[in-house]
Amino acid sequence: MSPRRHSPRSNFLTDLYPAFLITVLSLGRVAIAQSTDYKPLEDSTVVFEAEFFKQFQPVSVNDMIARIPGIGLALGRGGGGGRRGLGGGGNEILINGQRITGKSNGSRDQLRRIAASQVRYIEIIRGTSEEIDVRGGSQVINIVLVESASRSSLAAEINADLIQDGTVAPGGRFSYTGQNGQFNYLFAVESEPRYRANDTFEASRGPAGRLLEIREETIIRDQNDLQASMNLGYQFENSIVQFNALLGQTSPPTNVSRTITDFRSDTLDQRKVREGNQFDRDNWEIGGDYEYDFSSGATYRALFLVNDAESDFVRERFDVLDAGDDKDLFLRSLGRDRERIIRTSYTWDVIPEQALEVGVEGAQTIRNNGLLVGSRFGSSISSAATGNLPAAQLDNAFSEIEEMRYEYFGIHNWQLNERMALESQLIFEDSTITQAGDVNNARSFSFLRPRLDYRFDITPTIQLRATIEKGVSQLSFSDFSLSQDNSDDDQNVQGGNPDVVQEQTWRYDVNFEYRLPEGLGVINTQLYYRDIVDVIGRIDVSAAEENLLSARGNIGDGKRYGINVEASSKLTPLGLPNALATLRIGAGDSSVVDPFLLRKRRMRYPGRWSTRASFRHDYQPWNFSYGFNYSWSDQQGLQRVNFDLFDTERDSEEYSLSFFLEKRAFNGVTFRFDIQNANNKENCRVRTRYDGRITSGVIEEIENYCRTEGVRYAFRVRHTF
Repeated sequence: MSPRRHSPRSNFLTDLYPAFLITVLSLGRVAIAQSTDYKPLEDSTVVFEAEFFKQFQPVSVNDMIARIPGIGLALGRGGGGGRRGLGGGGNEILINGQRITGKSNGSRDQLRRIAASQVRYIEIIRGTSEEIDVRGGSQVINIVLVESASRSSLAAEINADLIQDGTVAPGGRFSYTGQNGQFNYLFAVESEPRYRANDTFEASRGPAGRLLEIREETIIRDQNDLQASMNLGYQFENSIVQFNALLGQTSPPTNVSRTITDFRSDTLDQRKVREGNQFDRDNWEIGGDYEYDFSSGATYRALFLVNDAESDFVRERFDVLDAGDDKDLFLRSLGRDRERIIRTSYTWDVIPEQALEVGVEGAQTIRNNGLLVGSRFGSSISSAATGNLPAAQLDNAFSEIEEMRYEYFGIHNWQLNERMALESQLIFEDSTITQAGDVNNARSFSFLRPRLDYRFDITPTIQLRATIEKGVSQLSFSDFSLSQDNSDDDQNVQGGNPDVVQEQTWRYDVNFEYRLPEGLGVINTQLYYRDIVDVIGRIDVSAAEENLLSARGNIGDGKRYGINVEASSKLTPLGLPNALATLRIGAGDSSVVDPFLLRKRRMRYPGRWSTRASFRHDYQPWNFSYGFNYSWSDQQGLQRVNFDLFDTERDSEEYSLSFFLEKRAFNGVTFRFDIQNANNKENCRVRTRYDGRITSGVIEEIENYCRTEGVRYAFRVRHTF
């Protein structure tokens, strides 16, 4: 069945937003009225003891933090492989006060692996201190584990997803956590089903509205991600050493069935096309850290990280004929990413209430790119390397890009008084990027990156945070050479740009956080402004007018600004004990000068507005939980727009909605049922193609494309032994 055509729709949740905000504010007034026994916090840290979570029979740490109001404030910035180096930005989770040195295997990944029975308490650290080896997070979550001479537990989960085409995709994960004396360990294996079945529909029309072509296709990706990881740590008398490792593998085949109906001639022409695509990826990562505490109170830290990921993607397209399939296109993308980082620092108290950390970080990042293209319409000799099709003559298709980067940093923590703290940071970055292969190039860069973070506890429940920071983006080295364009059948490759440079951003943030008394909830307001130099977008890299080609490059300076408001509260005053509701609303705008049209326009990301809402209720008499998650952004004429050399794309999507039911049954076994993509969300794109460059203003055709992937049902059984 073809996906439905995109059209605006209303929904009941939109109408509930004003009522929800009024409810949260009224809860604050109710809580204040009931807070006669409330004791002010001694500092900026909020603690949730393990005893509080026992009533919910949690299986993992994830189950515990899901019951904490406002937890999204601490997890909001996100971590992962996109961040630059091992600086603390984006890593807001500590285990026993220690960070996990990893990107693919970082601290956030441990939340679903550590059994809840191993946790002593969870604290949200809202202040700043030299003792916290994390920088850039507005708040930090510290998971403190039980101290015991010997302990261990096994957490197990078995799951299965039911997809819209009737396929059942099984998976599971198992983790073994424990401690023996001063030695602690965590071993985990998991198989995550990511099977997807998408239906798409595209109608192409001429500038006068005449129907030119209809494309209908079914895309099935049979993906299952396999991963094994471990974390080891040993506590000596004055020091601690930790190691972690991860091994991952995925190998999903993707089958595409496409029907193309052509209305251009007087005779209706219909043909069928299929694609057989294969993606293989293997990756591993090893990280570790060492920390030594001197008797004077000073601390020495050393961290290292080594990772490697290889990928191989092959795309083959065939015309389906009565006499057999006829291959007309072959594309193969080869990639390898390697990273080696070491960071060392020394921290000491300069004078009472002031501490200083100085250190250096060195990083080597290597990217290998390779692209092979074969076309039935080529004029060269057929080659086995290009699927037995004539090989296309490509410039800048194979390359190795290497960056050697050094950071020299100093971080000063100053406890101004009992209620105010200031953290200042200065980083000098020196790097060299070289490219070898089809293109040879070398460039050097130097950046000075200051940062100021001011925090003021106006009252025990109201905190002001203000941050000024200079940021430098991590370049995507795959942009340096030719790459596949799998989203456009008329444009199989995207250009490479060996001269792209890093975005530089001055970031200004002001946060007002109000924690409702008695731990009832949190209301936070964030104002932000971004002043960006060397914005990365699409630029013209065409070698000739008859072969227009664009690539990612620097298009000038831009700005982003906006406001985010988040309210998260328990609903006890409304007669719903153990119910938690969260609402986040964001609004903003951006501007940059388009390099093709030479006029101001919005950037594609982020959107002009977004909303997220979630609700969960733990009904203790039945040991039963239920809830929903909802999100929506940029709709009805305010969609994201992408400008290219020869076309524009306007993306829009419907709201996302999911539900869950959870039953805590016998002997601690938990059953969970999820309805994901409950509204069968439709993602759409309007692509306007021009005759030649976009500056010609002559429209060639307009493509209306929509994609759906259907409702997904997920069933999970979890238990801790």
